[in-house]
Amino acid sequence: MTKTINVKTRSRTEFIDITSEVKRMVSESGIKSGVCYVYVPHTTAGVTINEGADPAVVKDILSTLNELIPNKNSYLHMEGNSDAHIKTSLMGPSQAIIIEEGKLQLGTWQAIFFCEFDGARSRKVMIKVMGN
Repeated sequence: MTKTINVKTRSRTEFIDITSEVKRMVSESGIKSGVCYVYVPHTTAGVTINEGADPAVVKDILSTLNELIPNKNSYLHMEGNSDAHIKTSLMGPSQAIIIEEGKLQLGTWQAIFFCEFDGARSRKVMIKVMGN
């Protein structure tokens, strides 16, 4: 089963918690044991798993990425979004999460975040649930 989540971002860089949508898709799939793949088919957006309980963690990650990889620099890419491509390469386009007893095996504080680095935009996240 493959489904798509539509994500509307509001700013140039932001993380959006998509955990509840991914959990819903796993539940609807009926898969009890398997893997859930979360894939972002964009070159300036990615996906990561990190702490979802304290919003300061996301702010710290974004702040550090923006400091280390600034929007304006001596980049060669003519579109003016090289920083977004670099940040996306660091975060990555996909995550794989184990499913047991019909539930994602995320840690207590873990959440799944869509990572926008070239917004605001309308984006897609593909979810593939496999197993038995």
